[in-house]
Amino acid sequence: MKLIYIGDPMCSWCYGFGKEMTTLLEHHPGLELEIVVGGVRAGATDILDDAGKRFRLDHWERVQANSGLPFNREAFLARENFVYDTEPVCRAVVTARRIAPDSNLLAVFRSLQQAFYVEGLDTTDGRVLSAAAVAALKVVGYEVDPERFHEEWRSEAAITETRADFVRARKLGVSSFPSLLLDTGKGIVEVSPGYAHAQLLDMRLREAMEKYARAKAA
Repeated sequence: MKLIYIGDPMCSWCYGFGKEMTTLLEHHPGLELEIVVGGVRAGATDILDDAGKRFRLDHWERVQANSGLPFNREAFLARENFVYDTEPVCRAVVTARRIAPDSNLLAVFRSLQQAFYVEGLDTTDGRVLSAAAVAALKVVGYEVDPERFHEEWRSEAAITETRADFVRARKLGVSSFPSLLLDTGKGIVEVSPGYAHAQLLDMRLREAMEKYARAKAA
């Protein structure tokens, strides 16, 4: 039995959801977590205009109100000629998974979100992503050379695996991010089709686990 979290580091609701996921897992320390990156704007080529920035800032306002997490609006507004392509940051998550498969990938995922939403860094840039991911991996006990990470991030294998995640997200029937599923080994159960607080997630998860246990015992 494991949880499957489908999200994108540059999805603002996923940023808010990260805190809730961390709390949820603290209540279920033995439960395995698989992260599948969804690529909410993977491959985007359009430069983000003022209307696009305002649209995202409206979302940020709601996420901050629900989660209490901070946003660096000034850095975002000041960024010029920015293409909101989420494939590179999704690939950084996949690269971390490839290099350190036993690491706390949620912590790395959240650190990349911190880099974008709070530190105001350009998380579409490979060098920026490599530095942020390597720092996050170090915190969770993995020493990785930044150059090695960057080379792996640029590899065809990482690109292919990232695309496979995008396909898997669609095959799982996910239509919005974040999404949380429970794989019982006998089937997939939806825990949350979007953002929710940890208390509600915990209630839904326990209900799903109890329902599965009853069905197994029958």
